[in-house]
Amino acid sequence: MEQRKLTRRDMLRVLMIGGGSAALAACGAAPAAQEPTAPAAASTTAPVAPTTAAAATTAPAPTIAAPTVVSQTGSTVNITYWGSFSGALGEAEQAMVTRFNESQSDVAVEYQFQGSYEETAQKFTAGLQANTIPDVLLLSDVWWFGFYVAGAIGELDGLAKQASVDFADYEPVLLNEGKRKDKQFWVPFARSTPLFYYNKDVFAEAGLPDRAPETWAEFSEWAPKLMKKDGDTLARSAFAHPNGASYIAWLFQGVTWQHGGQFSQPDFTMSLTDPNTVRAAQFYQDTANTLGWASLSSDINKDFVGGVAATMMASTGGLAGITSTATFPVGVGLLPKETGFGCPTGGAGLAIPSGTPDEKKLAAMQYVAFATNPEQAGQWSRDTGYMPVRISSKESPEMQAFFAENPNFKTAVEQLPLTRAQDAARVFVRNGDQIIGKGLERIIVNKEAPSAVFAEVNDELIKAAEPILEDLKAIEG
Repeated sequence: MEQRKLTRRDMLRVLMIGGGSAALAACGAAPAAQEPTAPAAASTTAPVAPTTAAAATTAPAPTIAAPTVVSQTGSTVNITYWGSFSGALGEAEQAMVTRFNESQSDVAVEYQFQGSYEETAQKFTAGLQANTIPDVLLLSDVWWFGFYVAGAIGELDGLAKQASVDFADYEPVLLNEGKRKDKQFWVPFARSTPLFYYNKDVFAEAGLPDRAPETWAEFSEWAPKLMKKDGDTLARSAFAHPNGASYIAWLFQGVTWQHGGQFSQPDFTMSLTDPNTVRAAQFYQDTANTLGWASLSSDINKDFVGGVAATMMASTGGLAGITSTATFPVGVGLLPKETGFGCPTGGAGLAIPSGTPDEKKLAAMQYVAFATNPEQAGQWSRDTGYMPVRISSKESPEMQAFFAENPNFKTAVEQLPLTRAQDAARVFVRNGDQIIGKGLERIIVNKEAPSAVFAEVNDELIKAAEPILEDLKAIEG
């Protein structure tokens, strides 16, 4: 079908995505809290907008018409890939590109680091205006959807078929998050869940068992034994919360579910005023104030590795780096329960811009296929700590041997069946992560009443969702 061109209205929509966002990249692009799902029955489908929203002028999202060949015989198709990881993760990302280029001669990928997830999305937005876009790019859980709504990324099913990609072998809970109207727009690559990290030496000194707490009530009993004070100064907190710029809303998503609350309903009805959601926020406030065993950190990974915090919730995507950097043995476990269990998925996937030239689209898909094939998915997981996105990867002899030697890396895989996709309020509403995160900062730092703050946040999210509902009505019916 003919590709749709972005209208001025579409571009304004896309520009609104990036307004006011200053968060660091989750899951390891920077040492902040790591990105992007649970309690109620696990759902693996993306939230669907209600059919009552007002119609807008946005045209349907484009379907990528796959070319029948990569290029002319004997030629090499050159494509660009925009990535978002720095440090050891960036080296692993570059190594993936190098392995692809060395594995064949039909396609040559040029790797271009763009900064954090947010910076990559903002540069893609600018590139759409200037008509200077990559051929394939990494987009996080809170960014791909806005570009889908704007028609800036295309449907991948036809290309996947030509590239012999077997979507049936991808972890369903991860694959289905990138679907809209039963079409794939975002392929899982660097996918994660939060884990509960703990300092084994500190736990041993405190006489605590060598495991993560099963419940928050149990951890509240342990916390005073993990704290260390220097006079009136808290020299070591029992637990570190990230700040609003470091994805506190992502980690709080699971805590909200654990308390029986939620951010929103699947139809975008906001639920921040739900008594259980407010109760979860009150718990967060109490940990840092009334109970006093938690701290608010701008870099929880750094504080944990540096011994300033005894525990934290953080992404599995940082596991390899944290393990190699820490001077103490690192323990990980499933997240604690409260009323029930709750854990969100997170991380990033690969997308192909709808404006990628036709002659390069299949070449771009061939890179996506390579980076997420069973062998490479396993290698990426072992190199970083991210979950293997292919079912056959985790079952391979290489991964089973790796898990046996590195049991921490298996924890996220064991936790995955208990997760679900995040509430629309955070991942589908523009700047929803920051809106919720800033509210949590007011609750924890300013000690404002959770009910009053979340009432304001709820109203802000309702207003922010209005253009999304209009656009979804227009493109999905």
